[in-house]
Amino acid sequence: MQARSSSTTTNDILVNGRRDPTFTQALKKVSPEAQAKLKSKSQDFEAVFLNSMFSQMTANLKGEGPYGDTPGTGVWRSMLTDQYSRAFAQSGGIGIGNEVYRSLIIQQAGRAA
Repeated sequence: MQARSSSTTTNDILVNGRRDPTFTQALKKVSPEAQAKLKSKSQDFEAVFLNSMFSQMTANLKGEGPYGDTPGTGVWRSMLTDQYSRAFAQSGGIGIGNEVYRSLIIQQAGRAA
């Protein structure tokens, strides 16, 4: 999600290429500290989802390559999958984190009103 100024005087947030005035107004009602916390939680949620997806993708891989097929390979692969998931989520992910963040911000703004 990114802020872009429009041709009018409002600065609406673009979501999937469209203006989102609901999200823009909600952001004004939520403190910057809460926004940062919710953004972090949203990224964490997406990382958990991606970790689950990547784990399923690599579950049946045999230990070919330099690490062989040892008991430690599974542990190493799970740690690598976790790091991949976190890196993907921090670099923008697949969009789940942004949608979760938007929903959380709108819910927080509703509670503040």
